[in-house]
Amino acid sequence: MAAELLKRSQAAAADTWAIEDLYGSVELFLEDAHRLEQMTEELKGFTKEYLTESGWRLLEYFQKLEKMVTMLDRALCYSERSADVDTGNDKYQALSGKMMGIYHKFSTVTAPVDAWIVAMEEEKIQQFYKETEELCKYKVTISDLRRLKEHTLSPELEELLASSREMGSAAEKTYSLLTDADFENPFVTDEKGEMVKVSSGRFVPMLESRDVNVRRETFQAYYGRYEQYKNTFAALYEGKAKANFFYAKARKYDSSMEAAVDANNVPKEVYYNLIEAVHENMHYMHEYMALRKKLMGLKELHMYDVYVPIVAEETGKITYAKAQEEIAEALQVLGEDYVRVLKEGFENRWIDKYENEGKRSGAYSAGCYSAHPYVLMNYQYNLDSEFTLAHEMGHALHSYYSAKHNNVFDSEYKIFVAEVASTCNEALLMDYLLKRTEDKKKKAYLINHFLQQFRTTLYRQTMFAEFELLTHQMAEEGKSLTAEALKKLYYDLNVQYYGPDVTVDQEIAIEWARIPHFYYNFYVYQYATSFAASMALSKKILEEGEPAVARYLNFLKGGCSKSPIELLKDAGVDMTAKEPIREALKTFGALIAEMEELSCQI
Repeated sequence: MAAELLKRSQAAAADTWAIEDLYGSVELFLEDAHRLEQMTEELKGFTKEYLTESGWRLLEYFQKLEKMVTMLDRALCYSERSADVDTGNDKYQALSGKMMGIYHKFSTVTAPVDAWIVAMEEEKIQQFYKETEELCKYKVTISDLRRLKEHTLSPELEELLASSREMGSAAEKTYSLLTDADFENPFVTDEKGEMVKVSSGRFVPMLESRDVNVRRETFQAYYGRYEQYKNTFAALYEGKAKANFFYAKARKYDSSMEAAVDANNVPKEVYYNLIEAVHENMHYMHEYMALRKKLMGLKELHMYDVYVPIVAEETGKITYAKAQEEIAEALQVLGEDYVRVLKEGFENRWIDKYENEGKRSGAYSAGCYSAHPYVLMNYQYNLDSEFTLAHEMGHALHSYYSAKHNNVFDSEYKIFVAEVASTCNEALLMDYLLKRTEDKKKKAYLINHFLQQFRTTLYRQTMFAEFELLTHQMAEEGKSLTAEALKKLYYDLNVQYYGPDVTVDQEIAIEWARIPHFYYNFYVYQYATSFAASMALSKKILEEGEPAVARYLNFLKGGCSKSPIELLKDAGVDMTAKEPIREALKTFGALIAEMEELSCQI
């Protein structure tokens, strides 16, 4: 009998997030959507002459904009969260489409205003601040706009670019619908001899099976489905890469990567430093693969063998309740208030817990300025899911603190720091679990999980970042991103990163097609940089105590009040240098040695 997923209508309310905290009904949502359409039209009354007349005029604009952005944020959150838990539901997809249309109209109307603000003389802006003290509330937002002055176009061109964004995001939306709603996942035989559908949420857990036949069949069947649509996936990815370059060129950047990192006020050298630092320390990854091959007793270590724990699982089935309890205990080091907010999220349905048919794959946290964060999970009762929950709640509390201590504009922290709080939670959870076990087998299992975090976050995400960089360079040079070209590049990178002790199976060449983050415009490198930063910060928290905790909480409260690099420096880590990455990789090397020593004792 095939193990089928529950339909969304069958999910228990206690296991779903409280979407009603945003709107009690669709009708109330539609009222706000209609009001937003009206307010967007009203914004057209803010002409260049009107806005630049005085500080009071500019203040009037930002006060109205603040109300709109707060309402828009809430309505977008409602429509997107509703659509993500039931991607096959046309009603929710229509709500999402409606809100995206309103958002793009809003962006089109505000784009020329941004350009006018950027074009104003600095002396005039400073005079406005002196004359209108209340305007200083929006100083960070105005300064961030003006920082990009050389990359801001005329108001007419800004409006044209903004109006094209909906069209420019078509590849991403199509990819999401294809993989989450229309994709026919294959069935494979599990350890019990039952036919199981390999969904995105089940794929990695099935690769953790102790049965090599289950791993191999899962790996081949799942990637075989992507192979069937390789040309479609290649066309979608090429479309996204070309769109990225179009917007980069329009804004006078030399490359898509440079445009993406500069939007977050991050120097492009940070991207290159990451790849270089990982290349300089590739031997640790190769050592880990050699140890994995040895401890698993395999003549050949295949790509479908790299997820299965080196030692037999010692943690057992981890219920959702147990995961919550352990996470709360582990994060006590961050203080009473942090744990209070964490438990508030656990107890008040911030989280959509389990997989259902048509639900978006993976996990994420989405902040909402006027409500509370929303966390999507597809919990699988294992250690990976426990760490994912800790990870996403790190995002959620970052959003919570940022919203509490900033206006709506400054609460939206830059993407570069977005993964720091999440991976710091994971590091603290790992420290908690390791310190509370004397059992050598369990300790070895946990260390292997930690090693896997290094493999999947520092190395694998850097490999993703390199793939994204190289493919965009190809597109920028006018080369076609065909399925075969993408597969060859991705395969060769896997050979380089995994080293001589791994048999790199041909199926892995299509893996790029199943990675949704490649549609997020140079997002993935930040997983690796954030992991390195969080390793440094968690070490300071555990060693220094209260002073480091205070700096860290101030970082969470910072929003985008400073550049992400400055916020991290204030917290105690400098990500413009290679040193945090090197230090994290040294820790990886030490853990490999500890794992090898433990393996001789169990």
